[in-house]
Amino acid sequence: MTTDLSTIATGLFEKMRATNPLVHCITNYVAMNYAANVLLAAGASPAMVHTPEESGEFAAIAGALTVNIGTLSPHWVEGMVAAAKSANDAGKPWVLDPVAHFATTYRRDTVARLLKLNPTVIRGNASEIIALGGGQSAGQGVDSGDPVEQAEEAARTLATAQKAIVAVTGEVDFVTDGTRNVRIAGGSDLMPKITAMGCSLTALVGAYTAIAKDQAFEATIAALTNFAVAGSIAAKSANGPASFMTAFVDGLHNLDAATFAGTARIEVL
Repeated sequence: MTTDLSTIATGLFEKMRATNPLVHCITNYVAMNYAANVLLAAGASPAMVHTPEESGEFAAIAGALTVNIGTLSPHWVEGMVAAAKSANDAGKPWVLDPVAHFATTYRRDTVARLLKLNPTVIRGNASEIIALGGGQSAGQGVDSGDPVEQAEEAARTLATAQKAIVAVTGEVDFVTDGTRNVRIAGGSDLMPKITAMGCSLTALVGAYTAIAKDQAFEATIAALTNFAVAGSIAAKSANGPASFMTAFVDGLHNLDAATFAGTARIEVL
């Protein structure tokens, strides 16, 4: 099974590179530039469109939509809702990143509103997923205070309730559809030291679901594996967070299928 998933993930990596999918990203101010560069380096085409006057129209054009609630405002929320509704109407996958949704009433209400629009994939850190699953998390703001393994049961519960793929990312990632469960290892301990890494990963999940909308589980695994492999490569040459950022983008750009397959660490549970 692990070999099969690794083969599928490698095939999706090659397909994503060859397809250059257009990804509609509604993300936060902090993440925009880095997330766009990550998508470009990985082989996708980013579009940062958020205003409600055009986000609904654009979501129907793009291959996939990603919604990150990192820096909320009423106008942006209306853009998110319009885009998600349009993606659903057009049969396009969309990915929700519920950044620190537990921190304030406004964030909780916004995420509840978006969850009703049935995201294809929900990607968050352990604290975010535990809280979405109804548990008590130790998160503070955007940072996770919980290990990934403590979020696995909440992820399965959430995936079943939402009929969505749930990805919990951290030192070792966890992906579930409520029945199938996978862990993905790799990356670097420098990743949490850099802002926008998780936001960029959400964007990359969007790129993979764009080219495999009927394989959202496998597409999510492929995206997380791509990120982990590039992180492992970047860690070999980085001297700290700043040099890691550059090495990571280069690693995404230079990655080939043989290295992807040879470095992937996917474990089926």
